[in-house]
Amino acid sequence: MVTVADRLLTVNQVAERLGTGLRFPRRLIEERRITFVKVGRHVRIPESAVEEYVSAHTVAPIVLRPTAAYSYRRAA
Repeated sequence: MVTVADRLLTVNQVAERLGTGLRFPRRLIEERRITFVKVGRHVRIPESAVEEYVSAHTVAPIVLRPTAAYSYRRAA
């Protein structure tokens, strides 16, 4: 949810924060996959929306335990 205290980021700032090119956040906006605010003809993305997007798309690692079928032998 967007609050008044939320800092509004430009597309360039979002791209830098995500470590992507400009095209990626623009595509998120075009496909309505991220919350954005129209300020006149300008588009701004709330910081909280970027944080929500990252947390929603974060994949936790799977911890595998060694089994009897798998051993730690040296290769060749």
